[in-house]
Amino acid sequence: MITVEFLGPIQKAPLTLEAGSLRDVANALKQDAEMAQWLETCAVAVNDRLVASLDTLLNDGDKVSLLPPVCGG
Repeated sequence: MITVEFLGPIQKAPLTLEAGSLRDVANALKQDAEMAQWLETCAVAVNDRLVASLDTLLNDGDKVSLLPPVCGG
């Protein structure tokens, strides 16, 4: 099981799911229309390290974080 956390303005509680890669996580999250929109703009970190490939493999206990874009001034 891995944990997915949603940061910033994404108002969702963390969830746990079975996933072997980030592609599995993306496919699961795309089932939620609201999350599908966020997936197009969010950066993704696995265990606090930014990653860019959906082929990134996951291990039991990993933490996946969705980091939405931010702006400030």
